[in-house]
Amino acid sequence: MNISQLLTLPAFSGARLVAGKAGAERSIEHVNMMDAPDIAGYLKGNDLLVTTAYHFKDDASQLVELIETMAEKRCAGLGIKAKRFLGKIPEEAVAIANAHGLPVIELSEEIGLGTIVNQTLSAILDLRTNELKAAIEAHQTFSDHIVSGKGVGELLENVAKIVGCSIMLLDERCQLVGTTHASRTIVSGLQYLNRMGYQLFLPQTAYTHLSMISEKGQVEVLTVFPVRTNRPKQAMLVMFGHIPALENGHLLTIEQAANVVAFELMKNNALQQYTRRAKNDFFLNFIKKAYSSKKETLNRALEFDLHNDQKYKCIAGRLDTEEKQLGFKQRQIEIEKVFDFIEEELTIFPFVSHLFIMNDICLILVEGESEELASEEYSPTLIALEIIQERVSAHFDRTISFGVSNVCHEFWDVIEAHGEAINALNSGHLSGNKQFVQTYQAKDISKLLRMIPNEDLTEFCAYMLQKLSDAQVNDLSLLQTLAVYLETNCQISETAKRLYVHRNTIIYRLEKIEELLGKDIKDPETTLHLRLALRIQQMLSEQSDLLEQPSVER
Repeated sequence: MNISQLLTLPAFSGARLVAGKAGAERSIEHVNMMDAPDIAGYLKGNDLLVTTAYHFKDDASQLVELIETMAEKRCAGLGIKAKRFLGKIPEEAVAIANAHGLPVIELSEEIGLGTIVNQTLSAILDLRTNELKAAIEAHQTFSDHIVSGKGVGELLENVAKIVGCSIMLLDERCQLVGTTHASRTIVSGLQYLNRMGYQLFLPQTAYTHLSMISEKGQVEVLTVFPVRTNRPKQAMLVMFGHIPALENGHLLTIEQAANVVAFELMKNNALQQYTRRAKNDFFLNFIKKAYSSKKETLNRALEFDLHNDQKYKCIAGRLDTEEKQLGFKQRQIEIEKVFDFIEEELTIFPFVSHLFIMNDICLILVEGESEELASEEYSPTLIALEIIQERVSAHFDRTISFGVSNVCHEFWDVIEAHGEAINALNSGHLSGNKQFVQTYQAKDISKLLRMIPNEDLTEFCAYMLQKLSDAQVNDLSLLQTLAVYLETNCQISETAKRLYVHRNTIIYRLEKIEELLGKDIKDPETTLHLRLALRIQQMLSEQSDLLEQPSVER
């Protein structure tokens, strides 16, 4: 209820608005009666104060102070029975009230303050009761609408008709779910704010106002309501207009619509989680060649829009190891958050992409990039990956590295591309690098090694590295130091730099390695054998990890 509506009540017959007409639309939430000169300290925003002004009959300046205090607290207005003790409302008080836009009402002498207070409170309660009743009916209507399967689109149309303004719904990723107002510029602007990390909702606020420029160059005033689901981020119900100009009943209607939409989004999220698990299970079985035939595999791939006659590039990503070790549960939660974030960021890829998650590795299949673009030093895919790395670092204070395969010409060849991406990722980590994008370089020696039985490879690896892997030595830093030392072409300073240790520490470790192996590691033949043994060890480890991944029932 506002001041204009208040003056239509029977208790205000004979009353007139003498000052502050600019504030006639101020909302009234409570009524207070003045019975002490220090009442100002007990007033709150949107309070209406009625008084006989008895305490001001000897000092009108106190009335001016009261009006100024009420204006500061954004009270609804002041009702005065002026003729009884003041004779008339002082001109100075009228001027101050007009300056602040605080409504001052001269009350009728025939109606008591108690009657005025009771009728006003009764009218406010009746109004609130009707609003709540309408909100409950709206919630029931919206719920029936969703349950009947009519969808979010028609729900938004109904809400737009009730509140008299256009409306659109964005999910927690700021992707458009439905709208009654086609404005690509506004959607793009909100997506940009979301990507830049802006928080549109302050704590304990029901909605947020902001202005944006539309594609026609016009300023659009938006009122954004949060749609709270079980996701870390909130979806948004965006109204095109200034909501405070609407009635409280409309605000309640919008809130009920937001609640119903939240349940619909949670249902959709649950379905998406199921689809994601099914997709991950399919890809794991595909990599392990668990399906009975190529035809069955390709038919299942089509269910996830993966066509065989399409070029693909495989990208493997993993969070870099931190010095601060997290517990298993906390680590899994963090990995899930980062991979969810990466899935949101995949929109920056210039090609269609698909995300799969296998334990602590996210796999991205990128469609359609040609060999010419892929071979460039700054291909679109590599640039997109570097942007994702920067965004992950900014949002989570973590670094992530990627291994990138060569382009394969059909989906069936993704098995080999997956191996290339994992190989490139592991090679980068083995070199002691962080936040890198490593492209796979085909190595003929790897293909030759795969032709040799694993038993012979294991025997050779044990012969060359066993003394470094003995339980009595039990120092993984020696193996890592050796790998990085060989990777850097036996440069001690570069090895120390990559491992973040002092140069003398590297010298000590290398002497220890030579002592354990009984060989000069600077000898070319010894260096070749050690490089080969480390490569074999990495290859056998990759094969073992793949076999140990849990199988999924078909």
